[in-house]
Amino acid sequence: MIHEIRTYDLKPGSLGQFLERFGEKIERRVEFSPLVGFFYTEIGPLNRVVHIWEYEDESAREEVRGKAAADGNWPPDTSEFIVNVQADIFTPAPFLPKLDIKRNIGPLFELRMYTYADGDIPKVIDAWGPVIEARMELSQPVGIWSLQEGDRNVWLHMWSYKSYEQRTERRKKFASIGWPPPAGVSPVTMENMLLNAAPFSPVQ
Repeated sequence: MIHEIRTYDLKPGSLGQFLERFGEKIERRVEFSPLVGFFYTEIGPLNRVVHIWEYEDESAREEVRGKAAADGNWPPDTSEFIVNVQADIFTPAPFLPKLDIKRNIGPLFELRMYTYADGDIPKVIDAWGPVIEARMELSQPVGIWSLQEGDRNVWLHMWSYKSYEQRTERRKKFASIGWPPPAGVSPVTMENMLLNAAPFSPVQ
């Protein structure tokens, strides 16, 4: 299984119309492949949306995208609002249990992106696996991924919280479970965003 994570930067003031047009088309689109989640930034780069699609593999992705386009419903007419598009293929972390797509675990979501040196991500996978259950007791993940393609060694993880206050309270408990687990390596760069779910996102 792979996840395609698409990031769109929008023109200021266009988010509402963008979400409305996507929402009108999404019901038909998810007949072809599952939408994991659809989010927009609250804190971080503003006017940004992040949507996550699930496919069996890259061949299935190409087939589904072709069928969706041929159906005539997709993509939504939103090009006038888009400033920049980035699409990456990520592989879910092997230690993560299968997660239901439709869940009420938010409404606050934190997306963290770590870039590592070459060869470091397998060490991170080995370190995170034994403590992931304890971490998931503090907040549920939307997903944890490593970048499948490209020249970047990216480790992406997205967590849910009931509120900003809960996020603060749960983060205070990290040390008690040994989080983040020592992997013997450190990220070269770290970024994070706090996001809200779009009304039509399966995960809320």
